[in-house]
Amino acid sequence: MTTTMTMTTTTTTTTTRARTRTTRKTLSSPRAPVLFLLFSIAANSHTVGSFLTPPIVAIASKRRPSLPTAKPTATPTARQPTPLSLSGSDVSNLLYEEQEKLIVRRGELEESLVSNLAPLEAHVVKVRGTGNAGGFGGGKRNNNGGKSKTKNNNKTSNKTSNSNNHNNFQAEGKAHAQVLQNEGILRLDNVLPPDTADSLRDYASSLRQTSEREVQSGLVPPLHRFADVLLKSNRCDLPLPLGQSPLLASALHALLLRSPVSSVIESLFGTNAVLHEFSCLVSDPGSQRQVLHPDTPYIDGKGPVLYTCFVALQDVTPEMGPTTWMPGTHTKEAHEAFGDATGRKDEFLSGRRAVTGTLKKGDCAIFDSRVLHCGTANRSHLEGGEGTSRALFYFSFKNPEVGYTGNP
Repeated sequence: MTTTMTMTTTTTTTTTRARTRTTRKTLSSPRAPVLFLLFSIAANSHTVGSFLTPPIVAIASKRRPSLPTAKPTATPTARQPTPLSLSGSDVSNLLYEEQEKLIVRRGELEESLVSNLAPLEAHVVKVRGTGNAGGFGGGKRNNNGGKSKTKNNNKTSNKTSNSNNHNNFQAEGKAHAQVLQNEGILRLDNVLPPDTADSLRDYASSLRQTSEREVQSGLVPPLHRFADVLLKSNRCDLPLPLGQSPLLASALHALLLRSPVSSVIESLFGTNAVLHEFSCLVSDPGSQRQVLHPDTPYIDGKGPVLYTCFVALQDVTPEMGPTTWMPGTHTKEAHEAFGDATGRKDEFLSGRRAVTGTLKKGDCAIFDSRVLHCGTANRSHLEGGEGTSRALFYFSFKNPEVGYTGNP
């Protein structure tokens, strides 16, 4: 019998993808409904309802708040601060600039320490009826874009095929989950169709421009459109409004029902896994390398609290600042060594194995939130031209038995 994976979003906790996890304000307002189920989306959109065939996955999302009706007031003319006229915001900005300088220097040092670096390789599970690394749609890519030349209109055969795909994904999910538990990082290839990835990238770019105009005009505070992000110059974390876009619902449907992703999460967190984050992380040319960090701390007596899935919306080259992970650092011993301020930290990082997320469009990396990782510098503009932004569609699932995730 086919099982369904029911997922809801938290309404009490919001997190950041800086990837240093400073707390941000909730995106929902008291007047706005918070939960959006796929079937309710389908009831209002003809373009989405067609994919809601059994099993139906219940998804919920935070909604972007309604815009205020009042017109923004005029912004006073900017002035240069003097030692005797520094406002609280001036001081805050100066402190932030100094903090970022220190972080950039630390990131450069860590880049020199982490020398044992290799691309993150896909974990391949050979299950009868599936392609390499799970593959979108459960089959190998071919000249027809992964589609079979044979057409079968028999409903019984289609149901059997869907059931077989589900069983194959379940078998794959268990094997992938074991790697994720051991290493803290897992790559799965071809989990999202390339055309969907292209559409998502275009959508996120348009949404970002709209959000920036809304913030600059004073219509909404920055945290109502963008999550807090460290080293925010040339980098942004853009929460996505799942309930307002059929494209987003369709992409999530493809990832959860037509790839092994949901089976991996289900193997680890069960069928009540909570959809905790839903966003797009963008690093533009010129963005600096972040410092290594975990998204959540290691807590004695608790297992993993979050698993995050990064999906590449374009091919990611080494020059575009791919994410770097340190496999096996989701343990108590690793966190104790990393938190040591006596010099043991640098010794721990030096020469330790690390992997980079040089993913192809539609590939993904799933990682334990406790694993040490960082976004690296996007230097694609140094190759000539304007360079290329790196866009990652991402979402995270929370352990249903955990309340507070432990983010600082």
